[in-house]
Amino acid sequence: MSRWRPPQPKSTAIITPTGYAALEKELKQLWAKRRIVNDALAAAAAEGDRSENAEYIYRKKEQAGIDRRIRYLQKRMPDLRVVSDIGNRQQVFFSATVTLETDDGTEYRYRIVGPDETNTQAGDISIDSPLAKALLKKQVDDEVNVTIAGQPVTYLILDIEYT
Repeated sequence: MSRWRPPQPKSTAIITPTGYAALEKELKQLWAKRRIVNDALAAAAAEGDRSENAEYIYRKKEQAGIDRRIRYLQKRMPDLRVVSDIGNRQQVFFSATVTLETDDGTEYRYRIVGPDETNTQAGDISIDSPLAKALLKKQVDDEVNVTIAGQPVTYLILDIEYT
């Protein structure tokens, strides 16, 4: 059996201004952390035999992880388009905060953001998610049908806000 898998679909390359600022801040912090790790790596290398030096091995792996994230951010950030102005504020578009209600009366509040700033604990969902795709261009009092975990769910849009 082959290990080949089809490539993942490309994520949408848009981001909010606050999300882009957070990525810039993370990149600066990674560069600062890399300098510290690099100094610790040099000190560990000076201790002698590197094959049995746990500190050296640990710092090499840590540096590789930091370098990987820096490389990703440096490739991704130039491709991102910062979206700050939305035309029609009566419909759901990128960066909208939407209040939804299910049939049983449970309310949910989601903010539609770019895939690079998704945080489900804070209620930030990716514009590429099935729920966000279903919400796009809808208005207050519209019903939205989405299949989540194999179960059909109907939401009623109660409120749309832009910050």
